[in-house]
Amino acid sequence: MSEIPAKATESEDPSGGARSQAAEAGLAPGDAMWQSSPPGSIYDYIRVASFSINPGGLVDQWSLRAEQLFGIPAERAVGMDPIEAFVDSDLRERGQRKMAEILDGREWTGVVPFRMPDEPDGSRGEEGLAEVYVMPTRTAEGEKAAVCIVVDVRTLRSIETDLAASQAIFGQSPFGFLLIDADLRVRRANMRFASIFGGSPDDHRGKGVHDYLARGEADRVSATLRRVLESGDSITDMHVTGYVPGSDERRHWSVNLYRVHSGSGRPIGIAWLGTDITARRAAAREAAAARRNLALLNEAGARIGNSLDLETTARELLDVVVPGFCDLATVDLYQGLLAGDEAPPGLADGSAELRRVAFASAVSDAPLTGTGDGAEVGAVHHFPFNSPYADALRTARPQHVPAEDGGLVQSTLAVPMVAHDTVVGLARFSRTKGSEPFGDRDRDLAVELAARAAVCIDNARLYRREHERALILQRSLLPPGDPEASGLDIACRYLPGNAATEVGGDWFDVIELPGHRTALVVGDVMGRGLRAAVAMGELRTAVRTLALLDLEPAEVLSALDEIARGLGTPGGVQQATRAARQPRDADLSEVYLATCVYAVYDSVTRRCTFANAGHLPPVLVEPGEAALMLDVPPGMPLGVGGEPFEEVEVELPEGALLALYTDGLVESRDHPLDEGLQAFVGALTDPSRPLEDVCDHVLSTLDTHHGEDDIALLMARVQGLPAESVGDWTLPREPRSVGRAREYARAQLVAWDLEPLVDTTELLVSELVTNALRYGEGEIRLRLLLDRTLVCEVWDSGLVQPRRRRARDTDEGGRGLQLVGLLSAAWGSRRTPRGKTVWFELPLPGGEHGLTDPAEALLSLF
Repeated sequence: MSEIPAKATESEDPSGGARSQAAEAGLAPGDAMWQSSPPGSIYDYIRVASFSINPGGLVDQWSLRAEQLFGIPAERAVGMDPIEAFVDSDLRERGQRKMAEILDGREWTGVVPFRMPDEPDGSRGEEGLAEVYVMPTRTAEGEKAAVCIVVDVRTLRSIETDLAASQAIFGQSPFGFLLIDADLRVRRANMRFASIFGGSPDDHRGKGVHDYLARGEADRVSATLRRVLESGDSITDMHVTGYVPGSDERRHWSVNLYRVHSGSGRPIGIAWLGTDITARRAAAREAAAARRNLALLNEAGARIGNSLDLETTARELLDVVVPGFCDLATVDLYQGLLAGDEAPPGLADGSAELRRVAFASAVSDAPLTGTGDGAEVGAVHHFPFNSPYADALRTARPQHVPAEDGGLVQSTLAVPMVAHDTVVGLARFSRTKGSEPFGDRDRDLAVELAARAAVCIDNARLYRREHERALILQRSLLPPGDPEASGLDIACRYLPGNAATEVGGDWFDVIELPGHRTALVVGDVMGRGLRAAVAMGELRTAVRTLALLDLEPAEVLSALDEIARGLGTPGGVQQATRAARQPRDADLSEVYLATCVYAVYDSVTRRCTFANAGHLPPVLVEPGEAALMLDVPPGMPLGVGGEPFEEVEVELPEGALLALYTDGLVESRDHPLDEGLQAFVGALTDPSRPLEDVCDHVLSTLDTHHGEDDIALLMARVQGLPAESVGDWTLPREPRSVGRAREYARAQLVAWDLEPLVDTTELLVSELVTNALRYGEGEIRLRLLLDRTLVCEVWDSGLVQPRRRRARDTDEGGRGLQLVGLLSAAWGSRRTPRGKTVWFELPLPGGEHGLTDPAEALLSLF
């Protein structure tokens, strides 16, 4: 309250109605008059002052508030004429009349312009406007005096404006506005807050946060309010969660808190400004879920499909979804598709067998109850026809699987894995109790994830199918199993340069020839992949065909060169020859070039004849000697044409090691050809080791994993035919040589303990020697060779090859060669440098192929 001069006496009710208010409140009159105003009262904001006037019209008392308002100390103000001191000269006359009326005992209230007294330095005092309330009083002597109450009008008008603005802001704010006192009770609430929590603004006075929020949330908010009140630190965007009356919807608010002070600066409470952010939180959750799903899809795109293995791809899907999307997941694929079937039985109704290829759990390593079955990884199973899993496979649409009672799983999605309109399997995603159940957005995400994985799995399946086909193709183009040859120990290796197709243009072959001879072939079609493999297959077939004609190595390569030139021409070799004579632009996509080395080894003489068509030289390792490259003249590659091929004959010592190879073994970007050849030769340091070990040592020593070209390696250890396994006789050209040939054959077979073959051998030897006498020239040579089979050869100098024909029933001759074909396992003829050789082969007793009864063979001719 403002100060009242101590010497002033009351008029009728100087308390201004305080006595009546105190009486209504049950207080004593003295208590009401002299009580102290609480901090933060209106007097902290408005400028109120008081002073008294003596009977002479001069200032008698001057309060401290007056000193603050007018800026004049009491010792200066006391004794001043207020009219002369504060009223402008133009208004002094009127002021004097009013002063006289006041001293005459009349009250007066009005707005008076005033001017501060001039400063001691002569400067003019400030002007102002004051509302004055003058009350007449009497002194102790009974003389009339007055007490003046002065209010600064400008300050009052400013407060009125501020109050109006505050009321407008508080009442019209779209946010919930509360004023909370120091006891954390609501002192005032705006209409917006009342419209949310019900009632009128006055109904919320005196309530606390526990009246609006749940206990835990209310305790947290109360602690925050108390901290703001004590520290003065503002709180921005504090999230508060609760419920509004009449609704079960969980609401979210963003609250700003700041401490409120009185005009004197003392804290008096807290301002609460809140806005409903429930919709914004929902939108934020939706946006966060969308970002999370997008991140999950990005992760799936980066992690799924990095391998062309079915099981690995399935595991990659589960690595992405567990635990980021679900707690438990499995992948089942159709067993038929895994086995290579295009459309497995039962695909239409979802009852076909499936194999579990992947399982992942964020809860435990074992499947949980509620997953629908207990199939382990690798197990083959099927779903009941009426189950939601079978329905998902049948309709190719995701299904929500209800949770089983007593299980840990509360929500499961069965999502078919569809690739190229084909269902390849089923992915199941489960969430355990305590996690959020699957929603529509989760279902769409699961479908997208399963579809991406299904495409990758289908690609892996197609790759596996193509890979198996490529392997079948490659195996069909290479010798089956471990090749065997007379007088040779064989070991071979093939490494494809293209890991994706595992087919290429490199090949090797081991071909058995008559007379216990063997053809060794290694070739390389220029190029890679399936096209080179197809060309290699044609050339390999042509080599085997030409080898069976028992041509010389140079002749084989010449014929093979013609075939290679015809591979890229629809009209064949002749069309290619005519086109070669005409100038045209070369179409490299239709040009087939290849290199090849062809060697024929005779196990009787241990001599080997080589011919080379642009290939790398063979490597020979003799016992006790260092490895060396044979000097075989390299001809032009196959397909170039125009140049003859040369032959080189080399005698191979017993136990020698012969190596034929392709350039992929010794050449790569990082290793030049010369360096690779030296490394290869250096790797062949111990030829006495088993050939398989030698091959492994070579491949592990050299750089064979560059993936730039195929690698073919063929190694042979020489094991010549022993002299005791060879019978060789020269017969004069006379009729009695036929009988002598039979005697030689019988004696040799008896010496070899081959009595079961004596009769058949005598018959066939007699037939061949007779033909040599009748149709051949020069002396006759008979040779018997014993190895895995018995071979008989008859040599003569005639060039005419025998030709088998079918004799008519009336013919007396012409059945000799038919008889040879019936009784022998194989027969044929070949040219030699000095004539020809006719031969036949018989299986040894006790072998897989039994002997033909001569009597039955003779009867079958008629």
